[in-house]
Amino acid sequence: MITKRVIPCLDVQDGRVVKGISFAHMRDAGDPVELAALYDQTGADELVFLDISATVEGRKTMVKVVQEAAGVLNIPFTVGGGIHSTADMLTLIQAGADKISINTAAVKKPDLIDRGARQFGSQCIVVAIDACYDPQKKDWWVYTHGGRKPTERRVVDWAREVAERGAGEILLTSMDRDGHKGGFDLELTEFVSEAVPIPVIASGGAGDRQHFYDVFTHTGAAAALAASIFHYGEVPLQELKAYLKEKGVHVR
Repeated sequence: MITKRVIPCLDVQDGRVVKGISFAHMRDAGDPVELAALYDQTGADELVFLDISATVEGRKTMVKVVQEAAGVLNIPFTVGGGIHSTADMLTLIQAGADKISINTAAVKKPDLIDRGARQFGSQCIVVAIDACYDPQKKDWWVYTHGGRKPTERRVVDWAREVAERGAGEILLTSMDRDGHKGGFDLELTEFVSEAVPIPVIASGGAGDRQHFYDVFTHTGAAAALAASIFHYGEVPLQELKAYLKEKGVHVR
């Protein structure tokens, strides 16, 4: 049976980890390097670092912070934000990233997925999809620029395309659930997981241990990502993984 992964996420803005609700109302959550070291020591399977304002501000990812975080990690490290080319990817890989996450740039230039996969291998390319539900159209739609700009792409269509182009993984965030702590969007996660042959990381909505159990047992998610519940000590990582093991979920 495939082992499920638990992944903390560092949303970084102005050199600090922040967390909001539905991509807004940000509050400080700590130093990214200190948190990276903590998660490495307490059982995280991987770590995701997202420079959430890089694209909006038209700048590159904070390479120095990535280097410092990579220096304290012994687990796989995914970095995203402000990446527009394979040269940007190479810079971050050389800084210590194991995987590269792209979102807005992938929507604007889909062939960036193909080129990244050819140059670095599919296992290095994670496409992040920020999904928002439209009750009138009864479907989920892709948003870019940190959730600020809607697109005309249906989430499931885009997920299939990125898989075909060579992405190794999808980081799927429910904008509707993000930060609300009411649980992952199980319907969205299963919808996308069923549609693609690559691993899907569920993101947005984790509030307690049960939510991780639900997403692992009711959807095909290969991993579940959370931020605030880890940053503020609401759900300790080691406690969460012990709980999942007790409930029969295969975790590391």
